[in-house]
Amino acid sequence: MAKIKTIRDIDVRDKRVFVRVDFNVPLDENGKVSDNTRIVAALPTITFLIDAGAKVILASHLGRPKGIVNLSFSLKPVAEELAAQLGKPVQFAEDCVGPDVEAAVSTLQAGNVLLLENTRYHPGEERNDQAFAEKLAKLADVFVNDAFGTSHRAHASTAGITRFVETSVCGLLIERELAFLGEKTIDPAKPFTVILGGAKVSDKIKVIDRLLEKADTILIGGAMAYTFALANGKKVGDSLSEPDKVNVARAALDKAQERGVRFLLPIDTVITDRLDFGSRTVGSLQTVEGNIPDGWEGVDIGPKTIELYKQVVAESRTVLWNGPMGVFEIDACATGTFAIADAVAANQESITIIGGGDSVKAIKNSGNGDKVSFISTGGGASLNFLEGKDLPGVTSLDTLES
Repeated sequence: MAKIKTIRDIDVRDKRVFVRVDFNVPLDENGKVSDNTRIVAALPTITFLIDAGAKVILASHLGRPKGIVNLSFSLKPVAEELAAQLGKPVQFAEDCVGPDVEAAVSTLQAGNVLLLENTRYHPGEERNDQAFAEKLAKLADVFVNDAFGTSHRAHASTAGITRFVETSVCGLLIERELAFLGEKTIDPAKPFTVILGGAKVSDKIKVIDRLLEKADTILIGGAMAYTFALANGKKVGDSLSEPDKVNVARAALDKAQERGVRFLLPIDTVITDRLDFGSRTVGSLQTVEGNIPDGWEGVDIGPKTIELYKQVVAESRTVLWNGPMGVFEIDACATGTFAIADAVAANQESITIIGGGDSVKAIKNSGNGDKVSFISTGGGASLNFLEGKDLPGVTSLDTLES
Protein backbone atom coordinates (compact mmCIF):
# COMPACT_ATOMS: atom_id res chain seq x y z
CA MET A 1 0.00 0.00 0.00
CA ALA A 2 1.36 3.42 -0.98
CA LYS A 3 2.16 5.73 1.90
CA ILE A 4 -0.78 8.01 2.71
CA LYS A 5 -0.17 11.74 3.03
CA THR A 6 -0.73 13.14 6.52
CA ILE A 7 -1.33 16.58 7.97
CA ARG A 8 2.43 16.78 8.49
CA ASP A 9 2.91 16.86 4.70
CA ILE A 10 0.79 19.93 3.91
CA ASP A 11 0.45 23.61 4.77
CA VAL A 12 -2.87 24.33 6.51
CA ARG A 13 -2.34 27.93 7.65
CA ASP A 14 -5.52 30.00 7.20
CA LYS A 15 -7.16 27.11 5.34
CA ARG A 16 -10.57 25.59 6.09
CA VAL A 17 -9.65 22.09 7.23
CA PHE A 18 -12.59 19.66 7.36
CA VAL A 19 -11.72 16.83 9.77
CA ARG A 20 -13.78 13.64 9.89
CA VAL A 21 -13.37 12.46 13.48
CA ASP A 22 -14.98 9.56 15.32
CA PHE A 23 -17.02 11.16 18.08
CA ASN A 24 -19.49 8.27 18.24
CA VAL A 25 -19.33 8.28 22.04
CA PRO A 26 -21.76 7.03 24.70
CA LEU A 27 -23.99 9.54 26.47
CA ASP A 28 -25.41 9.05 29.98
CA GLU A 29 -29.03 9.53 31.07
CA ASN A 30 -28.35 13.25 31.50
CA GLY A 31 -27.09 13.57 27.93
CA LYS A 32 -23.46 14.01 29.00
CA VAL A 33 -20.50 12.17 27.49
CA SER A 34 -19.88 9.10 29.68
CA ASP A 35 -16.70 7.88 27.94
CA ASN A 36 -14.45 10.45 26.26
CA THR A 37 -11.87 7.96 24.93
CA ARG A 38 -12.56 8.75 21.27
CA ILE A 39 -12.55 12.48 21.90
CA VAL A 40 -9.18 12.26 23.65
CA ALA A 41 -7.85 10.11 20.78
CA ALA A 42 -8.62 12.93 18.32
CA LEU A 43 -6.91 15.67 20.36
CA PRO A 44 -3.40 15.32 18.85
CA THR A 45 -4.73 15.98 15.34
CA ILE A 46 -7.01 18.83 16.41
CA THR A 47 -4.25 20.46 18.48
CA PHE A 48 -1.75 20.09 15.63
CA LEU A 49 -4.13 21.88 13.26
CA ILE A 50 -4.92 24.64 15.76
CA ASP A 51 -1.20 25.26 16.33
CA ALA A 52 -0.62 25.28 12.56
CA GLY A 53 -3.15 28.08 12.10
CA ALA A 54 -5.95 26.11 10.46
CA LYS A 55 -9.65 26.89 10.62
CA VAL A 56 -10.79 23.55 12.03
CA ILE A 57 -14.19 22.13 11.04
CA LEU A 58 -15.02 18.80 12.73
CA ALA A 59 -17.61 16.31 11.50
CA SER A 60 -18.80 13.01 12.96
CA HIS A 61 -21.77 10.71 13.30
CA LEU A 62 -23.26 9.60 16.60
CA GLY A 63 -25.46 6.53 16.90
CA ARG A 64 -27.98 5.47 14.28
CA PRO A 65 -30.54 8.26 13.75
CA LYS A 66 -31.39 6.70 10.37
CA GLY A 67 -31.30 9.84 8.27
CA ILE A 68 -33.59 11.99 10.41
CA VAL A 69 -33.02 14.61 13.10
CA ASN A 70 -33.18 12.99 16.54
CA LEU A 71 -31.90 15.19 19.35
CA SER A 72 -30.93 12.20 21.48
CA PHE A 73 -28.13 11.70 18.93
CA SER A 74 -27.00 15.33 18.90
CA LEU A 75 -23.29 16.08 19.05
CA LYS A 76 -23.87 19.21 21.17
CA PRO A 77 -22.73 17.48 24.41
CA VAL A 78 -19.59 16.41 22.56
CA ALA A 79 -18.80 20.04 21.76
CA GLU A 80 -18.91 20.80 25.48
CA GLU A 81 -16.62 17.89 26.36
CA LEU A 82 -14.21 18.75 23.55
CA ALA A 83 -14.02 22.37 24.74
CA ALA A 84 -13.17 21.12 28.23
CA GLN A 85 -10.43 18.88 26.84
CA LEU A 86 -8.96 21.58 24.58
CA GLY A 87 -9.24 24.32 27.17
CA LYS A 88 -10.75 26.66 24.58
CA PRO A 89 -14.19 27.38 23.09
CA VAL A 90 -15.66 25.06 20.48
CA GLN A 91 -18.38 26.52 18.28
CA PHE A 92 -21.32 24.27 17.40
CA ALA A 93 -23.39 24.25 14.19
CA GLU A 94 -26.98 22.98 14.27
CA ASP A 95 -26.48 21.16 10.96
CA CYS A 96 -23.56 19.87 8.90
CA VAL A 97 -24.48 21.38 5.50
CA GLY A 98 -26.40 24.35 4.17
CA PRO A 99 -26.22 28.17 4.13
CA ASP A 100 -26.17 28.63 7.91
CA VAL A 101 -23.24 26.23 8.27
CA GLU A 102 -21.41 27.88 5.36
CA ALA A 103 -21.91 31.24 7.07
CA ALA A 104 -20.50 29.90 10.35
CA VAL A 105 -17.46 28.52 8.52
CA SER A 106 -16.90 31.82 6.72
CA THR A 107 -16.46 33.64 10.03
CA LEU A 108 -13.99 31.14 11.49
CA GLN A 109 -10.62 32.59 12.40
CA ALA A 110 -7.30 30.71 12.23
CA GLY A 111 -7.03 28.45 15.27
CA ASN A 112 -10.80 28.34 15.85
CA VAL A 113 -12.77 25.08 16.08
CA LEU A 114 -16.31 24.40 14.82
CA LEU A 115 -18.10 21.08 15.40
CA LEU A 116 -20.88 20.24 12.96
CA GLU A 117 -24.06 18.39 13.89
CA ASN A 118 -24.46 14.65 13.30
CA THR A 119 -23.77 13.74 9.65
CA ARG A 120 -26.22 10.82 9.92
CA TYR A 121 -29.13 13.21 10.30
CA HIS A 122 -28.93 13.17 6.50
CA PRO A 123 -29.78 9.96 4.59
CA GLY A 124 -27.11 10.86 2.01
CA GLU A 125 -24.35 10.21 4.53
CA GLU A 126 -24.62 6.42 4.74
CA ARG A 127 -25.61 6.14 1.08
CA ASN A 128 -22.44 8.00 0.10
CA ASP A 129 -24.66 10.30 -1.92
CA GLN A 130 -22.46 12.42 -4.16
CA ALA A 131 -24.66 15.51 -3.92
CA PHE A 132 -24.46 15.39 -0.13
CA ALA A 133 -20.69 14.78 -0.25
CA GLU A 134 -20.33 17.83 -2.50
CA LYS A 135 -22.24 19.96 0.02
CA LEU A 136 -19.82 18.87 2.74
CA ALA A 137 -16.89 19.63 0.47
CA LYS A 138 -18.11 23.24 0.02
CA LEU A 139 -16.94 23.82 3.61
CA ALA A 140 -13.38 22.67 2.95
CA ASP A 141 -10.07 23.63 1.40
CA VAL A 142 -8.51 20.48 2.86
CA PHE A 143 -10.07 17.19 3.97
CA VAL A 144 -8.55 15.18 6.83
CA ASN A 145 -9.78 11.72 7.77
CA ASP A 146 -8.93 10.81 11.35
CA ALA A 147 -11.88 8.46 11.98
CA PHE A 148 -10.27 5.05 11.63
CA GLY A 149 -13.23 3.29 13.24
CA THR A 150 -15.49 4.28 10.34
CA SER A 151 -12.93 4.05 7.54
CA HIS A 152 -14.16 0.64 6.43
CA ARG A 153 -17.42 2.28 5.35
CA ALA A 154 -17.68 4.26 2.13
CA HIS A 155 -19.84 7.08 3.46
CA ALA A 156 -20.10 10.66 2.21
CA SER A 157 -18.03 12.16 5.03
CA THR A 158 -15.36 9.43 5.01
CA ALA A 159 -14.82 8.75 1.30
CA GLY A 160 -17.26 10.59 -0.97
CA ILE A 161 -16.03 14.04 0.04
CA THR A 162 -12.53 13.32 -1.30
CA ARG A 163 -13.86 13.55 -4.89
CA PHE A 164 -14.64 17.22 -4.40
CA VAL A 165 -11.71 18.46 -2.28
CA GLU A 166 -8.32 19.07 -3.87
CA THR A 167 -6.26 17.88 -0.89
CA SER A 168 -7.24 14.81 1.20
CA VAL A 169 -4.90 13.45 3.88
CA CYS A 170 -5.04 11.48 7.12
CA GLY A 171 -4.69 12.71 10.68
CA LEU A 172 -2.28 11.57 13.36
CA LEU A 173 -4.62 8.91 14.74
CA ILE A 174 -5.03 7.11 11.41
CA GLU A 175 -1.29 7.51 10.83
CA ARG A 176 -0.66 5.53 14.05
CA GLU A 177 -3.34 2.95 13.20
CA LEU A 178 -1.73 2.27 9.82
CA ALA A 179 1.73 2.08 11.40
CA PHE A 180 0.82 -0.41 14.13
CA LEU A 181 -1.86 -2.54 12.44
CA GLY A 182 0.03 -2.36 9.14
CA GLU A 183 3.79 -1.89 9.29
CA LYS A 184 4.32 -3.50 12.72
CA THR A 185 2.44 -6.66 11.72
CA ILE A 186 3.62 -6.88 8.10
CA ASP A 187 7.26 -7.09 9.17
CA PRO A 188 6.98 -7.86 12.89
CA ALA A 189 9.76 -8.21 15.43
CA LYS A 190 9.99 -11.95 16.13
CA PRO A 191 8.64 -14.02 17.78
CA PHE A 192 5.24 -12.68 16.69
CA THR A 193 2.29 -13.93 18.75
CA VAL A 194 -1.35 -13.38 17.81
CA ILE A 195 -4.02 -13.83 20.48
CA LEU A 196 -7.52 -14.28 19.07
CA GLY A 197 -10.72 -14.66 21.05
CA GLY A 198 -14.37 -13.81 20.75
CA ALA A 199 -17.42 -15.78 19.78
CA LYS A 200 -17.16 -16.86 16.17
CA VAL A 201 -14.55 -18.47 13.96
CA SER A 202 -16.54 -17.13 11.01
CA ASP A 203 -15.91 -13.53 12.15
CA LYS A 204 -12.15 -13.97 12.20
CA ILE A 205 -11.25 -16.82 9.87
CA LYS A 206 -9.93 -14.41 7.21
CA VAL A 207 -7.79 -12.68 9.82
CA ILE A 208 -6.52 -16.06 11.01
CA ASP A 209 -5.74 -17.13 7.46
CA ARG A 210 -3.78 -13.95 6.75
CA LEU A 211 -1.91 -13.92 10.06
CA LEU A 212 -0.93 -17.57 9.66
CA GLU A 213 1.44 -16.26 6.98
CA LYS A 214 3.22 -13.97 9.49
CA ALA A 215 2.77 -15.29 13.02
CA ASP A 216 5.01 -17.67 14.93
CA THR A 217 2.27 -18.57 17.42
CA ILE A 218 -1.49 -18.15 17.49
CA LEU A 219 -3.31 -18.44 20.82
CA ILE A 220 -7.05 -19.14 20.67
CA GLY A 221 -9.61 -18.37 23.37
CA GLY A 222 -13.24 -17.43 23.72
CA ALA A 223 -16.15 -19.32 22.19
CA MET A 224 -14.30 -19.77 18.90
CA ALA A 225 -12.09 -22.27 20.73
CA TYR A 226 -15.05 -24.67 20.93
CA THR A 227 -15.45 -24.78 17.16
CA PHE A 228 -11.75 -25.67 16.90
CA ALA A 229 -12.32 -28.31 19.60
CA LEU A 230 -15.08 -29.82 17.45
CA ALA A 231 -12.66 -29.85 14.52
CA ASN A 232 -10.31 -31.92 16.69
CA GLY A 233 -13.06 -34.41 17.46
CA LYS A 234 -13.79 -33.23 20.99
CA LYS A 235 -17.18 -32.74 22.62
CA VAL A 236 -18.12 -29.22 23.74
CA GLY A 237 -21.39 -29.81 25.60
CA ASP A 238 -23.69 -26.80 25.34
CA SER A 239 -20.87 -24.36 24.58
CA LEU A 240 -21.42 -21.66 21.99
CA SER A 241 -19.92 -23.03 18.77
CA GLU A 242 -20.35 -23.16 15.01
CA PRO A 243 -20.70 -26.79 13.94
CA ASP A 244 -21.17 -25.66 10.34
CA LYS A 245 -17.69 -24.05 10.43
CA VAL A 246 -15.80 -27.14 11.58
CA ASN A 247 -14.28 -27.65 8.12
CA VAL A 248 -13.11 -24.04 8.10
CA ALA A 249 -11.52 -24.49 11.51
CA ARG A 250 -9.90 -27.76 10.42
CA ALA A 251 -8.42 -26.05 7.36
CA ALA A 252 -6.86 -23.37 9.58
CA LEU A 253 -5.34 -26.02 11.85
CA ASP A 254 -3.93 -27.84 8.84
CA LYS A 255 -2.49 -24.64 7.36
CA ALA A 256 -0.81 -23.84 10.67
CA GLN A 257 0.79 -27.27 10.72
CA GLU A 258 1.97 -26.93 7.12
CA ARG A 259 3.54 -23.54 7.84
CA GLY A 260 5.08 -24.55 11.14
CA VAL A 261 2.98 -22.08 13.13
CA ARG A 262 2.18 -23.05 16.72
CA PHE A 263 -1.61 -22.98 16.92
CA LEU A 264 -2.50 -23.38 20.59
CA LEU A 265 -5.98 -24.17 21.85
CA PRO A 266 -7.05 -24.20 25.51
CA ILE A 267 -5.88 -27.28 27.41
CA ASP A 268 -8.38 -26.69 30.19
CA THR A 269 -11.68 -24.81 30.31
CA VAL A 270 -13.85 -23.21 32.99
CA ILE A 271 -17.40 -24.48 32.50
CA THR A 272 -20.79 -23.71 34.03
CA ASP A 273 -24.16 -25.45 34.17
CA ARG A 274 -26.03 -22.13 33.88
CA LEU A 275 -25.17 -18.90 32.10
CA ASP A 276 -27.49 -15.89 32.23
CA PHE A 277 -25.79 -13.12 30.33
CA GLY A 278 -28.67 -10.71 30.89
CA SER A 279 -28.36 -10.83 34.69
CA ARG A 280 -24.57 -11.36 34.51
CA THR A 281 -24.78 -14.56 36.58
CA VAL A 282 -23.56 -18.15 36.28
CA GLY A 283 -24.36 -21.37 38.11
CA SER A 284 -21.81 -23.89 39.36
CA LEU A 285 -18.30 -23.61 37.93
CA GLN A 286 -15.81 -26.39 37.22
CA THR A 287 -12.51 -26.68 35.38
CA VAL A 288 -12.18 -29.57 32.95
CA GLU A 289 -9.63 -30.86 30.46
CA GLY A 290 -10.70 -32.48 27.21
CA ASN A 291 -14.41 -33.01 26.58
CA ILE A 292 -17.09 -30.74 28.05
CA PRO A 293 -20.09 -32.74 29.36
CA ASP A 294 -23.64 -32.22 28.12
CA GLY A 295 -25.53 -29.58 30.07
CA TRP A 296 -22.35 -27.55 30.65
CA GLU A 297 -20.77 -24.80 28.62
CA GLY A 298 -17.37 -23.19 28.45
CA VAL A 299 -17.07 -19.62 29.77
CA ASP A 300 -13.32 -19.04 30.20
CA ILE A 301 -9.89 -20.55 29.68
CA GLY A 302 -8.59 -22.57 32.64
CA PRO A 303 -5.54 -22.03 34.87
CA LYS A 304 -3.21 -24.35 32.94
CA THR A 305 -4.05 -22.53 29.69
CA ILE A 306 -3.50 -19.18 31.38
CA GLU A 307 0.00 -20.21 32.48
CA LEU A 308 0.87 -21.58 29.02
CA TYR A 309 -0.40 -18.46 27.23
CA LYS A 310 1.37 -16.15 29.70
CA GLN A 311 4.66 -17.94 29.01
CA VAL A 312 4.23 -17.57 25.24
CA VAL A 313 3.39 -13.86 25.57
CA ALA A 314 6.41 -13.26 27.81
CA GLU A 315 8.72 -14.74 25.17
CA SER A 316 7.24 -12.68 22.31
CA ARG A 317 8.59 -9.50 20.75
CA THR A 318 5.39 -8.53 18.92
CA VAL A 319 1.94 -9.29 20.34
CA LEU A 320 -1.39 -8.60 18.61
CA TRP A 321 -4.49 -9.24 20.71
CA ASN A 322 -8.06 -9.20 19.37
CA GLY A 323 -10.89 -10.77 21.33
CA PRO A 324 -11.54 -11.87 24.94
CA MET A 325 -10.76 -15.31 26.34
CA GLY A 326 -14.21 -15.83 27.81
CA VAL A 327 -17.39 -14.14 29.00
CA PHE A 328 -15.35 -11.40 30.63
CA GLU A 329 -18.40 -9.19 31.23
CA ILE A 330 -19.22 -11.57 34.12
CA ASP A 331 -16.66 -11.34 36.94
CA ALA A 332 -16.60 -15.09 37.58
CA CYS A 333 -15.66 -15.72 33.94
CA ALA A 334 -13.15 -12.88 33.49
CA THR A 335 -10.03 -14.44 35.02
CA GLY A 336 -8.53 -15.64 31.73
CA THR A 337 -9.14 -12.40 29.84
CA PHE A 338 -7.66 -10.23 32.58
CA ALA A 339 -4.70 -12.61 33.02
CA ILE A 340 -3.92 -12.19 29.32
CA ALA A 341 -4.30 -8.40 29.68
CA ASP A 342 -1.80 -8.45 32.55
CA ALA A 343 0.61 -10.65 30.59
CA VAL A 344 0.50 -8.45 27.49
CA ALA A 345 1.03 -5.31 29.57
CA ALA A 346 3.88 -6.90 31.54
CA ASN A 347 5.96 -7.51 28.39
CA GLN A 348 7.48 -4.06 28.20
CA GLU A 349 10.25 -5.24 25.86
CA SER A 350 7.86 -5.99 23.01
CA ILE A 351 5.47 -4.17 20.70
CA THR A 352 1.98 -4.83 22.05
CA ILE A 353 -1.05 -4.02 19.92
CA ILE A 354 -4.68 -4.24 21.05
CA GLY A 355 -6.79 -4.70 17.96
CA GLY A 356 -10.06 -3.00 18.81
CA GLY A 357 -13.45 -4.18 20.08
CA ASP A 358 -13.84 -6.02 23.39
CA SER A 359 -10.07 -6.34 23.80
CA VAL A 360 -9.91 -2.58 24.30
CA LYS A 361 -12.53 -2.79 27.07
CA ALA A 362 -10.61 -5.64 28.65
CA ILE A 363 -7.21 -3.93 28.60
CA LYS A 364 -8.70 -0.74 30.04
CA ASN A 365 -10.85 -2.50 32.66
CA SER A 366 -7.77 -4.42 33.79
CA GLY A 367 -5.98 -1.13 34.47
CA ASN A 368 -3.39 -1.76 31.76
CA GLY A 369 -4.52 0.72 29.12
CA ASP A 370 -1.41 2.87 29.47
CA LYS A 371 1.03 -0.07 29.51
CA VAL A 372 0.68 -1.31 25.93
CA SER A 373 2.22 0.10 22.76
CA PHE A 374 -0.99 0.79 20.89
CA ILE A 375 -4.76 0.48 21.30
CA SER A 376 -6.73 0.55 18.05
CA THR A 377 -9.86 2.70 17.91
CA GLY A 378 -11.43 0.54 15.21
CA GLY A 379 -13.42 -2.65 15.82
CA GLY A 380 -14.70 -3.67 12.38
CA ALA A 381 -12.12 -1.45 10.67
CA SER A 382 -9.29 -3.19 12.53
CA LEU A 383 -10.48 -6.62 11.45
CA ASN A 384 -10.98 -5.52 7.85
CA PHE A 385 -7.51 -3.99 7.73
CA LEU A 386 -5.89 -7.09 9.27
CA GLU A 387 -7.73 -9.21 6.69
CA GLY A 388 -6.07 -7.13 3.99
CA LYS A 389 -9.26 -5.46 2.81
CA ASP A 390 -9.20 -1.93 1.43
CA LEU A 391 -10.61 0.72 3.73
CA PRO A 392 -12.49 3.26 1.55
CA GLY A 393 -11.81 6.04 4.04
CA VAL A 394 -8.07 5.43 3.66
CA THR A 395 -7.66 4.39 0.02
CA SER A 396 -9.47 7.56 -1.11
CA LEU A 397 -6.77 9.77 0.45
CA ASP A 398 -3.77 11.29 -1.34
CA THR A 399 -0.52 9.33 -1.37
CA LEU A 400 3.09 10.41 -1.37
CA GLU A 401 5.10 10.13 -4.56
CA SER A 402 7.21 6.97 -4.39
